Amino acid sequence: MTITIRKCTHEDVQQLQEISYMTFKDTFQHQNSPENMESYLNKAFTIHQVEKELAAPNSHFYFIYVHEELAGYLKVNTGDAQTEDMGENSFEIERIYIIDKFQKHGLGKDLLHLAIEMAAEQHKTTIWLGVWEKNENAIAFYKKMGFVQTGAHSFYMGDEEQTDIIMVKNL
Repeated sequence: MTITIRKCTHEDVQQLQEISYMTFKDTFQHQNSPENMESYLNKAFTIHQVEKELAAPNSHFYFIYVHEELAGYLKVNTGDAQTEDMGENSFEIERIYIIDKFQKHGLGKDLLHLAIEMAAEQHKTTIWLGVWEKNENAIAFYKKMGFVQTGAHSFYMGDEEQTDIIMVKNL
């Protein structure tokens, strides 16, 4: 299996918007109301919002390909782009989203390793992420990769308040 990872540029905004919308919906639609799902998708993954995130100097996106077919992406944040104030020595993984047909092929692990390498190169001491408390597969994956739960924060899916578990790995 030929795997390639490349940093996204402004030219990728349309494709990034499409894969963000699709992977989020595929992953979470079965556990949320259609109204809350549509409300969230139409706010979080508009072209304007994706352009804004892509242009943020402390946020970076990376596409992962399998045999030249887009399979998923990674979004990482540092400094003021982090979704929680975890300090200057921290590095956030905001998203690892993999298209359904490419899940369970080790691509999430490849993207996670890339994020850990980037954090180490920037001399960060911790890497962290938020994961929905009901996303048991992701929680098990992150635990296997050495992350531990250190807290939680609220996440709004439409008008429903949900809980994301904060998981941290010391580098």
